[in-house]
Amino acid sequence: MTASSNHHLSPAFPGRAPWGTASKLRAWQQGAMEKYIQEQPRDFLAVATPGAGKTTFALTLASWLLHHHVVQQVTVVAPTEHLKKQWAEAAARIGIKLDPEYSAGPLGREYDGVAVTYAGVGVRPMLHRNRSEQRKTLVILDEIHHAGDSKSWGEACLEAFEPATRRLALTGTPFRSDTNPIPFVTYEEGQDGIRRSSADYTYGYGNALADNVVRPVIFLSYSGNMRWRTKAGDEIAARLGEPMTKDAVSQAWRTALDPRGEWMPSVLRAADQRLTEVRKAIPDAGALVIASDQESARAYAKLIREITGHGATLVLSDDSGASDRIDEFSHNTDRWMVAVRMVSEGVDVPRLAVGVYATTISTPLFFAQAVGRFVRSRRRGETASVFLPTVPDLLGFANEMERERDHVLDKPKKGGEEDPYAEEEKLLAEAERQQDEDTGDQDMLPFEALESDAVFDRVMYNGAEFGMQAHPGSEEEQDYLGIPGLLEPDQVQLLLQKRQARQIAHSRRKPDAEADLVELPADRRPVVTHKELLELRKQLNSMVGAYSHQSGKPHGVIHTEVR
Repeated sequence: MTASSNHHLSPAFPGRAPWGTASKLRAWQQGAMEKYIQEQPRDFLAVATPGAGKTTFALTLASWLLHHHVVQQVTVVAPTEHLKKQWAEAAARIGIKLDPEYSAGPLGREYDGVAVTYAGVGVRPMLHRNRSEQRKTLVILDEIHHAGDSKSWGEACLEAFEPATRRLALTGTPFRSDTNPIPFVTYEEGQDGIRRSSADYTYGYGNALADNVVRPVIFLSYSGNMRWRTKAGDEIAARLGEPMTKDAVSQAWRTALDPRGEWMPSVLRAADQRLTEVRKAIPDAGALVIASDQESARAYAKLIREITGHGATLVLSDDSGASDRIDEFSHNTDRWMVAVRMVSEGVDVPRLAVGVYATTISTPLFFAQAVGRFVRSRRRGETASVFLPTVPDLLGFANEMERERDHVLDKPKKGGEEDPYAEEEKLLAEAERQQDEDTGDQDMLPFEALESDAVFDRVMYNGAEFGMQAHPGSEEEQDYLGIPGLLEPDQVQLLLQKRQARQIAHSRRKPDAEADLVELPADRRPVVTHKELLELRKQLNSMVGAYSHQSGKPHGVIHTEVR
């Protein structure tokens, strides 16, 4: 690859790389290249955080291997149709011609290879095996964890690319929530007897943050009161973020995301205010809502039009024009895009700076890929803002953004003695089982979200938490939404600390009689230890059980009446 070719590269490439990177290759890309060229391995797994430039590294390496006649052709395997085309466009800019429309038969002589999807390989593995056998082939497996999405995809990849001369596996998140082995990935057994994936080169989010290659992320979480009707017909009320069973957390979460309640409009309004603030420093900044399904996506787009007076770009995965709409949005200055899953991974829209996580998917892999849409840095001082429901799993992922993970092939054994919450989990499971027995047929009615409201809960940044609860539209919430969009990371931290101090001081001046529980500082709210909470729950469950036996009412109904 020549130095002059860098002038034709996309924003993801070094020629137009963000502040603080080298003129040709970023330090990590150069380091990974040197390691590869020195070792010349057949298989190489590069783990680099979303937004760090995996495409650049892979195509630079492909160019080197073609130039030195180590390989004669390139096959890129990507998760989606959109990404397949994106790879072909990126490769063309450095003189590697890939056919993204290839389906069968001989390849045109003008092409250096093909770009296909994992699903495409799954349908015709022998076609790709024959191609790999006929000519020396480099296979680039983009986001290779997708090869473990189904047993058939993994088997198809093994069959198709077993004869390949070189295999380069790329991922931003080398972990899965299941234990399906990923093809061409090495697993090493640790001292605990558990096998974990082993990368040849790793460039994590923490490293990329220190190098100013990615943006730091401010997470703004919202709780609120939820009310819903279960399949058994019971009405349940609970506060999002409070200790509950897993089922109750899931149902409260679904209730929050229901577009007919007040939670989603309040959060979208807050996110739009945040976007307005960010656009003062980054005029073309865009926002994205990641929705659970198409019906919700359409409803959220309608809410955005009502809130802002402008339409949102709607991206639905089964729509033939979806890829074109993403491209169009990435190049214009429109404010909002709403999408179902397809924008969660690999799609390069560098101007996205504000996100709303409005899906109930709670795997660390999906969360990391979703947040990865907002971290692509273009200039020094940019920050990303992601709005979340106050759900324990999501808050945990947000606080562990800089943690590097591996794919664990064996599930660790979890004994009761090792788990401090085991007793409580057992107790709650017992209460759930008892309720199920009392309520009879569980599938008589569909789940129904009845009402919701939103409360600004806290801000998470750099592993620390700031702020205390405040009502939407309040001065305290506006303080956090109004943080400038262009700041150095240490300035963000300092500003959040000042905002928190001001919020606490303001709250202390208000007499308790005039404040509700939300507005009281933590030191003036009732404090209950985990042990006390466990004892209280035991008492409550036994009293509810006794009353249920006496009255014949189901447990769920009694809990609702008590609330």
